[in-house]
Amino acid sequence: MKLARFTRDGETHLGRVEGDEIVDLTEAGFGTSMRAYLDRAGNDFADAREASGSCYRLSDVVLEAPVGDPQKLLALGMNYQDHIDNVKREVPPPATQTWFNKQVSCINGPSQGIEMPKVSDVLDFEGELAVIIGKRCRHVPREDALSVIAGYAVGNDVSVRDWQKRSPTFTLGKSFDTHGPFGPWITTADEVADPQDLSIRTWVNDELRQDGNTGMMIHKLVDQISYISQVFTLMPGDVLFTGTPGGVGMESGNFLKVGDVIRIAIDGLGEIQNTVIPEP
Repeated sequence: MKLARFTRDGETHLGRVEGDEIVDLTEAGFGTSMRAYLDRAGNDFADAREASGSCYRLSDVVLEAPVGDPQKLLALGMNYQDHIDNVKREVPPPATQTWFNKQVSCINGPSQGIEMPKVSDVLDFEGELAVIIGKRCRHVPREDALSVIAGYAVGNDVSVRDWQKRSPTFTLGKSFDTHGPFGPWITTADEVADPQDLSIRTWVNDELRQDGNTGMMIHKLVDQISYISQVFTLMPGDVLFTGTPGGVGMESGNFLKVGDVIRIAIDGLGEIQNTVIPEP
């Protein structure tokens, strides 16, 4: 099943995507917060699967980030060997993972504009698998880690490279407004046979820049969740960006410009497409 947030006539609702249409779940009594719904559902989405409501064409609505108000948006750096090789960085020790925060104010929708900052022109893209947590959890054993995932989406860890270097945690360069687009919806975990075998590709202006597979991750999803849940409680609606394969702009010095169109697709999860616009 595909769960989404969509705006129509100035109001944002929850919906269930079916083909090229979306069923209004807010009208069916599901509220307007995906985070609140995930908390109630506990990864049992039978009610959303069976609910009926008004049906609209996707072309007549605007899809929003599927979770608009997560408590946490976390991203893992240096998780694909080809990316590490291309940027000539040392491989992190096997027992460590390089996590950083993207401030939740950077969250953006799957088709909305990405702002070119007034204070930098070193703007970059990173196509990534996004994981949405569905259950409150702490100290998750590796063998149980997949069970706390509500579903998956396509993400872009947009990065301002010069500001990224100004903070050892990367947070400043990763958290500019609009620099966390993801979507176009949550594909529930039951529909993804193997999240570690998904093709992930990124195009800039129809030129293929990234062509990888989630199986190339150094730290698999189960290891990521087991690792960070030792530190803090993961909450329903929390979003994890899980690393990017090689091919990003910093590897070649080919950074984004105003007007560039970035399209990222992951097998079975759909695609997001965002255009670089000037910061207002």
